[in-house]
Amino acid sequence: MSDELITRALVGGQWINGRGGTFPVTDPATGDEIARVADCTTAEVTSAIEAAAAAFEGWRLRSTKERAAVLLKVRDCLLQEKDIIATVLSRENGKPLGEAAGEVGFAASFFEWFAEEARRQYGETIPSPFPSKRLVTVRQPVGVAALITPWNFPIGMIGRKVAAVLAAGCTCVVKPAEDTPLTALFFAKICERAGVPPGVVNVVPCSRERVEEVGAALCASPRVQVLSFTGSTAVGKWLYSRCGPTVKKLALELGGDAPFIVFPSADLTRAVEGAMASKFRNTGQTCVTANRIFVHESIHDKFVSCFASAMDAELKVGRGLEKGINQGPIINQRQFDRLVKIVKDSVSAGAKTVRGGLSLGGLFYAPTLLTGIKMDMPVVTQEIFGPVAAIIPFQNEEEVIRLANTTDKGLAGYFYSNDVSQVWRVAEALDVGMVGVNEPMVSSCEAPFGGFKQSGLGKEGSRYGLDEFTHLKYICFGI
Repeated sequence: MSDELITRALVGGQWINGRGGTFPVTDPATGDEIARVADCTTAEVTSAIEAAAAAFEGWRLRSTKERAAVLLKVRDCLLQEKDIIATVLSRENGKPLGEAAGEVGFAASFFEWFAEEARRQYGETIPSPFPSKRLVTVRQPVGVAALITPWNFPIGMIGRKVAAVLAAGCTCVVKPAEDTPLTALFFAKICERAGVPPGVVNVVPCSRERVEEVGAALCASPRVQVLSFTGSTAVGKWLYSRCGPTVKKLALELGGDAPFIVFPSADLTRAVEGAMASKFRNTGQTCVTANRIFVHESIHDKFVSCFASAMDAELKVGRGLEKGINQGPIINQRQFDRLVKIVKDSVSAGAKTVRGGLSLGGLFYAPTLLTGIKMDMPVVTQEIFGPVAAIIPFQNEEEVIRLANTTDKGLAGYFYSNDVSQVWRVAEALDVGMVGVNEPMVSSCEAPFGGFKQSGLGKEGSRYGLDEFTHLKYICFGI
């Protein structure tokens, strides 16, 4: 495939312009305009929904083996074009090139996984209480899925959602984040090349100014049977409320406020390595990043010293396309200003700056380490979404579990301990959907991804990932 940027929407197998004109996509590392992309309106969204509904009638009838073959072809095409996709992703997102390439592989893994799971959508035979009846269940695709994807993993989240959609026998309309539509449109080209039938996957980008109207159109359409969204809790709540009149199925992966706990028995070296990986991956712009780092008071000072040294030795800030860089820019000015305010207000409230705490020009922010944290500071009460680590001392297990669970979110949580009994107690006590025990990286296609409380509904990936896009039908046979 050519590395030429794709800038038009894909609707019903046709590459079209948006009636809203175009909107700019910029490189957050330089501020330069990369391209102008089709600005889709409700008219294009409606056409995309109609195309998906029409394509569903044929796609749903394909055998699971046939659908699996298409998914594997998408996987192959993604891996073949990994370097080109990674470059596009890095340019519009700012993510270091190595991370971007890893994300392409992550996306591809879901097409392999769900190609296999497509053939395992088992029903069951239920023992009947009546001699004259036989009871069975089967799984069937729900129909058209609306997929709204985020800017922080612009190929990974599309891969995770679309793979499950296609495996289930559904079709979809994808609305990518306005900051990163180029990756999504390149993905659409991949689907076309891989032989995904016209209308099965449709991609409709739009500008920030049209996000609300496009989102509302997806929610209001009675032809859309399920909506899957990854993004902020605030937007998730808005979408939730808009889907009520049509009683859609919902899959929501929303904000995180992950605790990262280091107990006295922990291997301190591993704990520092884990905290670094969790906190600074994608420059801290992930929903599962360590947002609040709790360290037992007996090892607090040593942990802070080791963590600061690791930051000095390992973190290199710059444009993601440059060699050796592992910390890119903040995605846009709005997020940058928000991050600056969180740090400034926390420091004004008494937080101590051990490292960083300043702008490096443009949208680059210095990796920052703060201590002297109180629980009412913005770095604790808000999702930071940037390269800022806030270290909070604690006295005992009971206290830290209480502090960790004092939030309305519950996506992920992490802790380091070599006390076997404590491992079981804490893993079960953390009120989150995913727990990393002595391990900061919990995501994989084989494992269920999703949270508790206001971090969302449903699971992505794993054998449970098809549940969001299928109905369980009960059939009773009289004999």
